[in-house]
Amino acid sequence: MTDAVIIAGVRTPRGKGSPKGALHDARPVDLVVHLLQALESRGVAPAAVEDVLVGCATQVDGQGANLARIAALQAGWSVPGGTVNRFCASGLDAIALASARVRAGDAALVIAGGVESVSRVPMFSDRGPLDTIHMGVSADLIATLDRCDRDALDDYADRSRTKARAAPRPPSLVTTHGLDHDQFLDGAPDRAALATFPPLFGDRTADAARVHAAYPDAGALRHLHTKGNSPQLADAAALVAVADREMADRLALPARARIVATATCAVDPVIMLTGGQLAAERALARAGLVANDIAVFEFAEAFAATCLRFMRAFDVDHERLNPNGGTIALGHAFGATGAILALNVVDELERRGARYGVACVSGAAGLGSAMVIERLLAAA
Repeated sequence: MTDAVIIAGVRTPRGKGSPKGALHDARPVDLVVHLLQALESRGVAPAAVEDVLVGCATQVDGQGANLARIAALQAGWSVPGGTVNRFCASGLDAIALASARVRAGDAALVIAGGVESVSRVPMFSDRGPLDTIHMGVSADLIATLDRCDRDALDDYADRSRTKARAAPRPPSLVTTHGLDHDQFLDGAPDRAALATFPPLFGDRTADAARVHAAYPDAGALRHLHTKGNSPQLADAAALVAVADREMADRLALPARARIVATATCAVDPVIMLTGGQLAAERALARAGLVANDIAVFEFAEAFAATCLRFMRAFDVDHERLNPNGGTIALGHAFGATGAILALNVVDELERRGARYGVACVSGAAGLGSAMVIERLLAAA
């Protein structure tokens, strides 16, 4: 098999996922078109592209009708397109599918990533048969099982925001519709404000009953997750160009990173949010690596309790986990999040001159995806 390498990547800022968000007026397809054009401006030749794969979790209305193909057409690219749905892991999985095609020799250059406009296409608006408990109740179950306290969850959330405020501007960030930064940092709550937020998920009695049926020894659920220590809903898009080395040379673009291994998995849909952690374990095993080999873990912050569990499982500190802040601080754009995390890994490995990173996401219904990435480009 040939190597699958990342030769370019771009993302939009994350806008608040509400009608007052900075990207609310941008159609999801417009975000993808904007990024396709940005990749072209960075040397990716549309004539060399063999497919566009875009992850999206809520494929209805403005995110329906095979958004990937429509975006390619509107960008003026004569390229096929396909839209992928693995819930919150969709963007990362689209990149994994692209890398599999490249490694197999089925394609030399594929554009892959994800998009989500929660402000225009709200969560659950597809009215699909998603017969699981709410993700926030699952997070409260993890907090209960792990005996977390509210202060620990709020401390983690505050640390995520602190890192985000101090982070350098990523080279992959492209100004979009007048927004040049991740909007959730504007007016973000401080540590004192976090302590005042009430729990969000204590009134979901039917979900709590299902939790007790599946985990009778857990005891009474402790509802500890609030809007301050939960992921913020966002609008965003992100794309990467995945190629073989011959194509990279042909386009005179550097092979920035190699996709070493990927994994997808499914866990119990009641506890649900452990899927990304399990996928990371499997991807590391496939790569022949251990957690200590990894300089940067980008783990979607699907509620603070899952992050604390992840840190214990891999013995990883804040310097290696989401070093520039995560989705609690910066926003979760469902289908786009995994692609943003993969780009974060590449950018941060290059900044540090480090070798290996991992991107991983937990999704609804117990899904999880992960990717091990190796930096190839010499440090600046």
